[in-house]
Amino acid sequence: MSRFGTVAILIAGLLLETASYGFAQPRIIELTADRDSRYRIAGQRIPEITIRAGEAFILRVTARKGKSWNRDGSIHGFALLRAKDRSKVDGWDLLFKLGTQDFSLVAPLEAGEYEAVCTVICSEDHEGMHLKFIVLP
Repeated sequence: MSRFGTVAILIAGLLLETASYGFAQPRIIELTADRDSRYRIAGQRIPEITIRAGEAFILRVTARKGKSWNRDGSIHGFALLRAKDRSKVDGWDLLFKLGTQDFSLVAPLEAGEYEAVCTVICSEDHEGMHLKFIVLP
């Protein structure tokens, strides 16, 4: 085998090894949309997500039934608002059904503070269902 053939095999093996170790996999952020109309993140008393601008990630949401839900079966929602003017971020209007779902997302390109709010009136405590979302440069 020529030297170029050996190099090609080594490069192909390295690419295969890199893919199998998941270096290119986005990180997973786990969130619970709870029955008491609260977002929860394990290990955090007050839920907060911090991420880099433009970072791709998976939001893994476990939704637990609230006291009410939409006609389509959604029991909680998730919209991202800019903290400075409360304007909605495009592409961030998610609906959660009972159980666990994964959402592939990309963080906003604009660094700053955001707030995630529930968009489904899930109970009389619905207004308290929010979390801080920080985008780093």
